Parts: sequence; C-alpha cells; structure tokens
Amino acid sequence: MKNESVVQLPEAEYRRVWDRFYTEFAFRPSMNSAEWPAIKEPVESVTWSLAPLEDDPDYERLDRLVEVIERGLTSCVPPQGGLFALDWQHASFRFLPHMVGGPGQKSWPLSPYPDGDYYVLLTEDFLIGSFGHPWEESLCLFGQGLLDVVGVQVDEILGVPMRRAGRPAHVQ
Repeated sequence: MKNESVVQLPEAEYRRVWDRFYTEFAFRPSMNSAEWPAIKEPVESVTWSLAPLEDDPDYERLDRLVEVIERGLTSCVPPQGGLFALDWQHASFRFLPHMVGGPGQKSWPLSPYPDGDYYVLLTEDFLIGSFGHPWEESLCLFGQGLLDVVGVQVDEILGVPMRRAGRPAHVQ
C-alpha cells in the first residue's frame, strides 16, 4: 500500500480482518434490541446515541461529528500508519488517514456514522477505533488516546453517553 491512500481489501485479507474483528470484539450482528450492544465494548470505550442527529436538517452536527472523529483517528495514527474501514458484508478498505480527506485527496472510504449497516474504523492493531451500530443508532469510540482527543467534543455534539466500558453510563 506504499503510495496508495485507499486500497480495497482483497478477499483473503477481508476474511482475515473480519474474522479477527468477530473474535476480538465478540461481534454479534442482530437487529434484535435484546442482543445489543453488538460488540463487547472495550474497557476504554464510550458509546453515544445518535438520536440527537435526527433533528439536524442541514447535517451540521453530523458533519461536525464526522470531522471530529476523522481528525481524532488521524491523530492516533503515525504519518505513514493505516486504518481499516470495515463495512459489514460489503467492500472494506485499508487506508492512510493522513493522505485522505484534504484538498485534491481521495475522501475517507467510510464515515464513522453508520448509514444502513455496521461501520467500523480501526487501527491496524485493533486498539483504537469506532463502531457504528445502525439499528441501535449508536456510536462506540474506543481507545483512550482517541477518547482523550475527541470525547469532550463528541459530548458537545451528541450529549451524555449511553454507555462507558460497555455498562450504562449512569451506573458508573
């Protein structure tokens, strides 16, 4: 992936990355609310409801959320480091966040906002990232480095978190 900013994962790597995600996050896709959250949320994680974005007719808060998370994830990756962009049961990618999203560059291959399917953005070591759940309408950010960079801003955009470390936020 030397100079290519966005590369679709070949089939073998797609299976390997998704298999690892299923294992490490105990991923259980389901539309049944009794089975949510769909992943074992890491200890260093915060999950917000995306419901506050429903009353955002010009998508200003959504655009701000995406910008904050993209900037936060980029800051957690070294200049030549990569991220995975996983779209459940669809094409998935490896990309260089420092080389996308700017003028004259390719756009991010996937938004952190789950638009109809599970969207996952994560570092190649699987320690930092985001998990968007389309049916729960939630966004889980994980990895203390990411949370330190974006947590306050995401609170301002989405309000009080629904979970911390996979437990209801009010129980903490």
